Amino acid sequence: MIEQQNRKRNTTILSYLVICIIIILYIFPIYWMFVSSFRDNSMILSFPPKLFPTGGGLENYRKILSDNNFIQYFKNSAFVSLAVVVISTAMSMTAGYAFSRYKFRFKETLSTMILSIQIFPITVIIISLYTIYVNLNLLNTHFGLIIANTLYTLPFSVWFLKSYFDTIPTSIDESASIDGCGRFRTMYEIIVPLIKPGIIAVVIYSFLKSWDEYVFARTLITKDALRTVPAGIALSFLGEFGDDYAGLMTVSVIAAAPVIIVFIFLQKYMVSGLTSGAIKG
Repeated sequence: MIEQQNRKRNTTILSYLVICIIIILYIFPIYWMFVSSFRDNSMILSFPPKLFPTGGGLENYRKILSDNNFIQYFKNSAFVSLAVVVISTAMSMTAGYAFSRYKFRFKETLSTMILSIQIFPITVIIISLYTIYVNLNLLNTHFGLIIANTLYTLPFSVWFLKSYFDTIPTSIDESASIDGCGRFRTMYEIIVPLIKPGIIAVVIYSFLKSWDEYVFARTLITKDALRTVPAGIALSFLGEFGDDYAGLMTVSVIAAAPVIIVFIFLQKYMVSGLTSGAIKG
């Protein structure tokens, strides 16, 4: 009996130890990025490395925040991300409602085709997309970048909200119709408030996806004034003959701030939306 208890205790201790090691491995790169943002390049490249902030202080942040180019990158990312959130959320709500409530030919086939878009990596379609954008004069436009990002956020959003609409009884729609509500009014005023966690989850997903997107931003935008943060970081701080690691770490911390803020304030809705959709769908 005592031997069994000791074995169970040792197993528990070992499990917690493994979990702690995994957590440290995940958190350490973030911590190192934050610490390096307070150093200069010589301190970052010094050996042995120091685990605590030393060196540059807030000088890196003053330099970055006074750089008009970075401020412009930040504005561009905010504009593109918010536009993608609005378009993707609005379209996914209407499309998800249609797939959930209406019956039409090739419904399942079309639904599968929409979702299959996310099977293909961006690198597979980027050449074809670039050619199309050249012919349509959409290169170096935020409108073109918004379309591209929406293309990749919309399939999952439609499928996700459809599973939410499926959980709402059709009797609610029928009751609203008897009371004189049209389809759009029924959806936006009655059904949509019932799936609020799912909509917030889609908003967060669309924002994070478009804010962090690099390939489209790097390929479809070549004018510096129109670049978003990920592409601006790569081109401003990584060079052929030298890299500004201190500036790179600093701008990465600042660029990550909106994502962290969104997650902190909306994480309960994100978790609720994902788990409820998984259970109900």
